[in-house]
Amino acid sequence: MQNSKGYAMMFLLGAFVAGGALGFTADRMVQNSARDCHGHENFRARIEKELRLNTTQKTAIDSLMTERHRQIVALFKPVKPQLDSINAAARVVSESTHEQIKRLLDPSQRVAFDKMRDAARKDMDRNRQRWSSPGATSKPDSR
Repeated sequence: MQNSKGYAMMFLLGAFVAGGALGFTADRMVQNSARDCHGHENFRARIEKELRLNTTQKTAIDSLMTERHRQIVALFKPVKPQLDSINAAARVVSESTHEQIKRLLDPSQRVAFDKMRDAARKDMDRNRQRWSSPGATSKPDSR
């Protein structure tokens, strides 16, 4: 029985990681207009400062970056619904597996298991926040 609990735990963790990775990847692939990456704006300021760009260069580079952003958004627009759908399905699988595993655990293990999942979700949220800034206006990125 202990061996099957171990397999079940590994399956859940695998499903959770795969679902999280899929969701994270899908989220990163499409730049939402409601958020902007601080790193990209910092990159703009950095190249402006380190390369000592003049006004004409800054304007031209901004135009290039805006056009690049527009093209990339257009490339990913057709697949965004599929990515969102896959992400939602992965969440359902993850939740179902989590509940199935919890049925195999005793009460103290359930509490610990929920804490493990909560910690993993917080780590994922921290990674997302690292790449985005809340309340930012839509600006092209500078990668």
